[in-house]
Amino acid sequence: MTDTAGEEAPAQKPRLSPRQRQRVSRGIQYGVLIALVIVVAALADWAAIRQSFLNLDVAKQDLPDLFTVALKNTVIYTISGFVIGFAVGLVLALMRQSSVGPYRWIAAAYVEIFRGLPALLIFLMIGSLPLAFPGFQVPGDVYGQAALGLGVVSAAYMAETFRAGLQAVPKGQMEAARSLGMPHLRAMVSIVIPQAIRIVIPPLTNELVLLFKDSSLVLFLGVTATQVELAKFGNDQASTFANPTPILVSGLTYLLITIPLGYAARRLEARQGASR
Repeated sequence: MTDTAGEEAPAQKPRLSPRQRQRVSRGIQYGVLIALVIVVAALADWAAIRQSFLNLDVAKQDLPDLFTVALKNTVIYTISGFVIGFAVGLVLALMRQSSVGPYRWIAAAYVEIFRGLPALLIFLMIGSLPLAFPGFQVPGDVYGQAALGLGVVSAAYMAETFRAGLQAVPKGQMEAARSLGMPHLRAMVSIVIPQAIRIVIPPLTNELVLLFKDSSLVLFLGVTATQVELAKFGNDQASTFANPTPILVSGLTYLLITIPLGYAARRLEARQGASR
C-alpha cells in the first residue's frame, strides 16, 4: 500500500462571505437593469415620444389656466374635503370610544360602509341626491358636492386614525385630569384630543395626499370649464389639441404637490419614531 500520510490535501476554493455574495447579487441586478434600460431606449421612437408627450408648443397652451384654474380648484376640493373628513372623523372616533352602545354601533357602521364602498360610487350617489330629495341642492354647487364626497369618504379612514391616536394617549393623562376635578368632556378637549392629534399628524398627511389624488373624481359631478381639476383639465386639453402632452403636464403638477407632502409625512414619522 502506498503511504499517503505525507501527501498534501487539495487546496479548496475560497468561499465568498455573505457580504461578498450580496455585492455580487446586487451587481448582477444592476447589470440586468442597465441592460433593460438600454434595450428600451434603443427600441423607443424618441421623435414620436417628443411629439406626442413632450410637445412644448402644446404644453404652453395649458398656461396660465393649469395653475389659475385646474390646480386652484384641485386644492380647494382637497382642503374642503379634508376639513369635513377631519371634523366628522374625529367625532366618529370619539363615538367609537364612547360607553354608549348606539354611538359605537353607528360609528362602526359608518366606518365599515364608507370604507367598503368605492369612492366613485359615493360621488355618483351625491350627484343623484336631487332625485331622492326633490328640490334639495348641496350648498356650493359642485364645490359643495366635491367637499361632501371627499369628506364622507375620508372621514371613515380618519376615524380609525384618530381612534388609534386616542388609544395611544396614556390613560394616566385622563385619570390625572379627573383627579384634579376636571370634567370628562373638558379633559378630552383640553388634554387627550390635542395629544392624539399630534400623534396622528403623519398618517393625516398621507390622507391629505390621497385626497389630493381622489379629487380627480370630481369630474363625475359634471364640472364646467371654470370648475375643472387637474385630471379633467389635462384630458380636455389633450382632446382639444389631439395630443397627450397636457395629460403628462397635469401628472407632473400632481407630483409637484404629492411628493413634498409624502416627504413631509415620512420626516414626521421618523421624528416621532426617534422621540419615542
